[in-house]
Amino acid sequence: MVLRSLHIYPIKSTHRVAQLRAMVNPWGLFGDRRWMIVDEHARFLTQREMPRMALIQAVPHDDGSLLLTATGHQYQTVSLPGEGADILEVLVWKDLVPARKASQKASEWLTSFLGRRVDLVYMHDPNLRQTDTTYAKPGTVVSFADGYPLLCTTEASLTMLNEKLPAPIPMERFRPNVVVSGGAPFEEDTWRRLRIGEVVFAVVKPCTRCTITTVDQETASRGKEPLRTLNSFRKRGGNVYFGENLVPENNGVIHRGDIVEVLEFDP
Repeated sequence: MVLRSLHIYPIKSTHRVAQLRAMVNPWGLFGDRRWMIVDEHARFLTQREMPRMALIQAVPHDDGSLLLTATGHQYQTVSLPGEGADILEVLVWKDLVPARKASQKASEWLTSFLGRRVDLVYMHDPNLRQTDTTYAKPGTVVSFADGYPLLCTTEASLTMLNEKLPAPIPMERFRPNVVVSGGAPFEEDTWRRLRIGEVVFAVVKPCTRCTITTVDQETASRGKEPLRTLNSFRKRGGNVYFGENLVPENNGVIHRGDIVEVLEFDP
């Protein structure tokens, strides 16, 4: 199997940025979901409430700053908040996390595009947010991603899903960090550890899918698929699943085209 594609999402729930290579840190890929948009109560916002967030492009620069672009809006450069920036206690799911507030210009740009009062924050210390220890070891940390450092999907599983859908959808709907080609459909359900390039990952939990998968990532339009079809053959309990959450066991660099080797299967 091969690592077919590699993506980061610099601001949580905004547009993807393709990578040829990425540094794997304990909390996820370098530059992935260290920024987040919050409402007036410092609560996280996603495409679940605001599909329009899919249209925001946040391109990272080497100095840590971002270039924000969106159709119909002038671009905006956002500098990395320094030590003197305001600290907000932001809520992401049930976690309260201290984060530095970005510039007022960033807030104004996002507020104008999204049509509601929002702020942009940066996770300056990625070692503070713990994952759910039901599935990951104590001390495992994560960025502003929903629950775990990386999300992995496979082309074989998408092919099977698309055969069942009224119209095929692209992998971008599932917002993975790493996409693997080769292997059998939903073989990833049986993985427990794998190696991508020089990094070993624990496969800790199937990914519960939500309404973000029904948002077209290019137009922000929303439909009923693929959740309706996934509900027919990928439902366990009250949830449907597609993809696997990964926790890195070491730091290292992974590249598009790296060999993907499964080290342990579920017995």
